[in-house]
Amino acid sequence: MAMKKTEMEHHRIEYQNLMAKALSAERKGLYREVVDSALSSWDHVDGMMQYERRYENKEFASIQGIDMILKYAPLLLDFNSLDTLETLLKNYRRIDKNTSENMANKLAKARALLWDAHRLWDHLERNPESKQDKLRRVLGGDQDIWRSVAEAWENMGLLRRTPEDGSYRLALSTRMGGLVSAKCSSCGHVGKAPKAMFLEKMACPECRATVLFVILSTETVTNTKE
Repeated sequence: MAMKKTEMEHHRIEYQNLMAKALSAERKGLYREVVDSALSSWDHVDGMMQYERRYENKEFASIQGIDMILKYAPLLLDFNSLDTLETLLKNYRRIDKNTSENMANKLAKARALLWDAHRLWDHLERNPESKQDKLRRVLGGDQDIWRSVAEAWENMGLLRRTPEDGSYRLALSTRMGGLVSAKCSSCGHVGKAPKAMFLEKMACPECRATVLFVILSTETVTNTKE
């Protein structure tokens, strides 16, 4: 069904608001929140594109809300977001048609990166303190990919890279199944659960709000107890 101008403009405004939220979360290093905001923006992508193409004569190389998922979902081992993107592109074929970059190809590359990231995480779980320059020999593939994933995880606080003999010794900062403390972003309640649970929104047992919990460092937990 064709949209009216006011409907398209509404979608454009909502999309821009969600992108501003995603960019703010990205600057703070809240990558799960980046993905959640980017996913929410997809409800408005089609209307936003129609408005800007019709009234601003804009041409699209890609879509920022989609690019964010393609960038961060593989590093968060987030299969569901990539499956959701595939469904979006099937249901709204004009999104791919009206972007100059090949979305299907970018999605395929993101899936391949996710599987590489999954293999690397599993390897580091099983082999703590692995050397970065040995990853290609152990895992095969492209050493540049292993290095870039390791660097990204270091920036995200998921991995420690310690210089050693011209390379790096790698150690996960946390285990997905390991218990960590985290604080409710709504009421401040501190709970403890496996790390993986806090990478998704969950219901706070104290205030009942469904929110993202902020994972606390050991030092922060100690200070909270004091």
